[in-house]
Amino acid sequence: MIRIATAQLWVHDQDAALEFYTTKLGMEVRQDVTMPEMGGFRWLTVGPPGQDDMAIVLMAIPGPPMIDATTEGEITSLMAKGFAGTVFLTTDDCRASYEELLARGVEFTEAPEERPYGVDAGFRDPSGNSLRLTQISEQFAAL
Repeated sequence: MIRIATAQLWVHDQDAALEFYTTKLGMEVRQDVTMPEMGGFRWLTVGPPGQDDMAIVLMAIPGPPMIDATTEGEITSLMAKGFAGTVFLTTDDCRASYEELLARGVEFTEAPEERPYGVDAGFRDPSGNSLRLTQISEQFAAL
């Protein structure tokens, strides 16, 4: 069986991303390993407590020789627009989670709204990645 183990987000600053995902979103560090033999490459993953089989890789944008300057600029541009990746988070109560995250300093781009599939809100991480916070309706979840 093939299963998803990790999903990756590009980040400008791994330390800032780590702070955001752990302190503000309440995730936990899964792996934080720096490999000197790979030029100081840092493998950094986080995930929600209790969901141990999946993690988000907080990947620094590599420079040459891994990617050329043009590609690096394209990734950075997409991140600034919120289109380099999206993480979809689910919750039992979107409005309560929204208030909790607001209190922790998360800045939302969209307040919770009723949608055909449930209640949904949007925010971005410090690198500009889009995150959605969704409470799936019972009707939609049954599909």
